[in-house]
Amino acid sequence: MLKKPESDEYAPYYEKYVSSIPEGDLLQILDEQMKETMNLVKDLNEDQAHFRYAPEKWTVKEVIGHITDTERIMSYRLLCIGRGEMAKLPGYDDNQYVKNGKFNHFSIGELSAQLSQVRQNTIALLKSLDDEALLRRGNANGTGVTARAIAYIIAGHELHHRTLIKDRYMGAESFGGAHE
Repeated sequence: MLKKPESDEYAPYYEKYVSSIPEGDLLQILDEQMKETMNLVKDLNEDQAHFRYAPEKWTVKEVIGHITDTERIMSYRLLCIGRGEMAKLPGYDDNQYVKNGKFNHFSIGELSAQLSQVRQNTIALLKSLDDEALLRRGNANGTGVTARAIAYIIAGHELHHRTLIKDRYMGAESFGGAHE
């Protein structure tokens, strides 16, 4: 079982993500999370998928695209650090990625399928890393981080955005139809 990382294994910014994940089998948590996210968005119509809870905020589609892109990037970091990469891994501008991703041109089904596939790949990657690899430390976006911390950041990031979808998007009066 993959134990939670210590606070010195990641930048303080990521504490909100790491601390949101309960103790337990992280592989099972990642799998269950994806099922919950897929269930949350599977019945959205196009109007709901294009909903923004405030001006300049992302649409639901853009949030799903952002979760997917971030997991791709974090999984790459997980692979690099787990394999012993010593080069500093770059950061990224999530707003630029969302803008250039043009996620609103895809159906919510297409975006959900991409996210599900990326999550399956993340789980497969995690299964391939032994304890030694998971404890390796590297540098991503200018800060030290371990591979296992990245695994928890992936889970916490997805949970954070799923919660936002439920609370700020689906919880808005103007969302367009009841979705429990």
